[in-house]
Amino acid sequence: MTSRFDAVHRSTRVVFSDGIRAASVAVQGGKIASVHAYDERLDAATLHDHGDCHLLPGLVDTHAHINEPGRTEWEGFVTATRAAAAGGITTVVDMPLNSIPPTVDRPGLSAKQAASAGKLWVDVGLWGGVVPGNTGELSPLFQAGLPGFKCFLVPSGVDEFPHVERSDLLEALPVIAELGAVLLVHAEVPGPIEAAERAVLASNPDPRKYSTYLSTRPPAAEREAIELCVELCRQTGARVHIVHFACGDAVDLLRAAKQEGLPFSAETCPHYLYFEAETIPDGNTAYKCAPPIREARHGAALRAALADGSIDFLVSDHSPCVPQLKQLESGSFLEAWGGIASLQLGLSIAHTLCQQGELSFAKIAEWMCAAPARVAGLSDRKGAIAPGLDADFAVFDVQREWVVRGAELAQRHPTTPYEGHTLTGRVVQTFLRGSKIYDAGQFSEEPQGSLVAAGAPV
Repeated sequence: MTSRFDAVHRSTRVVFSDGIRAASVAVQGGKIASVHAYDERLDAATLHDHGDCHLLPGLVDTHAHINEPGRTEWEGFVTATRAAAAGGITTVVDMPLNSIPPTVDRPGLSAKQAASAGKLWVDVGLWGGVVPGNTGELSPLFQAGLPGFKCFLVPSGVDEFPHVERSDLLEALPVIAELGAVLLVHAEVPGPIEAAERAVLASNPDPRKYSTYLSTRPPAAEREAIELCVELCRQTGARVHIVHFACGDAVDLLRAAKQEGLPFSAETCPHYLYFEAETIPDGNTAYKCAPPIREARHGAALRAALADGSIDFLVSDHSPCVPQLKQLESGSFLEAWGGIASLQLGLSIAHTLCQQGELSFAKIAEWMCAAPARVAGLSDRKGAIAPGLDADFAVFDVQREWVVRGAELAQRHPTTPYEGHTLTGRVVQTFLRGSKIYDAGQFSEEPQGSLVAAGAPV
């Protein structure tokens, strides 16, 4: 006699988009079949009783640099997706740059698809890119299942992904609007940065001081970029999303855009909420990223903006590189590659911040699952515990206190600014479409993930 369901997942703390409550979640054919009362007797082949651990939707991280093909020595699909699984992330959306070729045209997309084959422990979506002269590629990439396009308003750090000017955006945005796609923007403009760099270098600074680097990326660069993005959003009607929002001085611009009813959104990252510029050790270039981690007042403003909905969600901006590019020996912030690797840590960091009282863990399913899934055009399958969606789950023990050791993480290289930090709460199991892919430090023997094509963002 066959069972009605393949499996039932039961927990006293199931994290839904509208709150946390006891429930039983039935799974059939890799999908969530139904949601029931915690103590309801259900006919299932397998019962997963998670006790008092939180059962969350599989996290959706829409901002990660996997770097394969071309720079696989920086990360790669195998290590990135295993790190994601260990962090409770069941869907990663890969950024179009740092791989060679970048995902800015059909050959670049084909190279990415081929490179990922047989290497995915979680599902992976892809963003395309906007660079000068590639407007004609946007529609074919969108039709292939890429829901949006990333651009830089300043040099990206890699020659094969040049930044765009206002004129480039005025060419691309009407196409993006017509498609119903979204433009993702690294929102810093060159003028304030170039002026600040000249002033800093003229003072013969100490490159090992974090304050030296911070001075070269002033808040004005972000504010002016976001002002431009709001203007172009209003002018073209295209959806615009600000990635890794880091400037507390520009939160008012987000609020005003939302109050105006513009299709404008923003994300931030755990490192902007958790760290403060005042306490970053000189010479520790693991902390370098762009935009930079700013002073404590900025972090406080970002946490408040996330809590009140002005910032829409929370993603990693996982941006690793080989250790030598971080200039760990010289400690030069001016020469080091800017990027923080933290794909495995986001949920634990977010819970630790919630424990400090400024953020509510009840909103985690919105910030780290549902909202990013909507922007990536995946909300028909991902991002919530609800019938009809993929049976993607993260099992999270909020009582588990642990010390981050980079050498123990699943990412390719151990470099992390969280080295030695104590976090509260840890992922103990992860399920992808009903299959267990991670269990207490062990991964499934075979990769279960797939490339996922997205619909238009909602």
